[in-house]
Order: sequence, then structure tokens, then C-alpha cells
Amino acid sequence: MSITKEQALKIIMLANENETRADLQGANLQRANLQEANLRWANLRGADLQEANLRWANLRGADLQDANLRGADLQDANLQDANLRGADLQDANLQEANLQGANLDFACWPLHCGSFNLGKTDDRLVSQLLQHLLHAAIADKSEYGQKVVTALKPLQKFHEFRSDIEKVE
Repeated sequence: MSITKEQALKIIMLANENETRADLQGANLQRANLQEANLRWANLRGADLQEANLRWANLRGADLQDANLRGADLQDANLQDANLRGADLQDANLQEANLQGANLDFACWPLHCGSFNLGKTDDRLVSQLLQHLLHAAIADKSEYGQKVVTALKPLQKFHEFRSDIEKVE
């Protein structure tokens, strides 16, 4: 979708006034200031939100599948039940964000301090991250790696959420 940031803000405002779902699929919202925006249930599939300010934004139930959120500020954002499947969260700030019920399958998770101090998560996300750590530890043949494997194996639970993931024995 080729719209200006100003047009996107109008779409968001009208959707909020009419209590409808904002459709911003594929929109270019790089560096947009969407602080405190109400984007609940918004269609942001494939949108470019690189370095956007989404602090305190309400993205509950939003469809952010395949969205570019690289370097986005999502501090204190409500992403509960959002679809972030395949989203790029590299360098995103997720501090105090609510990720309960969010789908992060195949998403690029930030491995920096911006993913510390999450506001809320759930068993599924924690299990998914532990599963990745377990497989990284399996590849590490050192004594430390094997200790990590021993510690994490009993915590496996991700296979309960995804039928295509097998439990490591």
C-alpha cells in the first residue's frame, strides 16, 4: 500500500472514531510516531514499521505478520494476542511490553537488552525461547553446553503447543 504517514494516521483516527479495524497492510510507516496509538485489531500485515515509535501503543489482536519492526520502540506496548508470525523484531525495544497470547512463530527475536524486562509473557513464548536455547546447547559439545542441556530438558513444553516440534530425549 502506498500511502503517506499522514494518510496512515488519518486511517487510524477514522478507524478509532468508527470503532472499525484500521487496514494498513503493507504500509510504509518507517520512523512514524505512533506513540499511544490505538491499533487494536489493526491489519498491519507486511507493514514497514522500522524504527517506529510505538510506545504505549495498543496493538492487542493486531495482525503484524511479516511486519518489519526492526529498531521499533515497543516499550510498554500491548501486543496481547497479536499475530507477529514472521515479524522482524531485530533491535526492537520490548521492555515492559505485554506479549501474552502473541504468536511469535518464525519471528526474529531481539537478542539484546531491549528484550529484557518484558511486561507480560506466557508459557508458549517462554517454552519457545527455551526450545531454541536447548537446541543451541545441544550443538555446544562442551561441558557447559551439556550442563545446559541437562538443565533444560525437563522444562520442555513447546511440543505441547506445536505438533511439528518433537521433544528432545
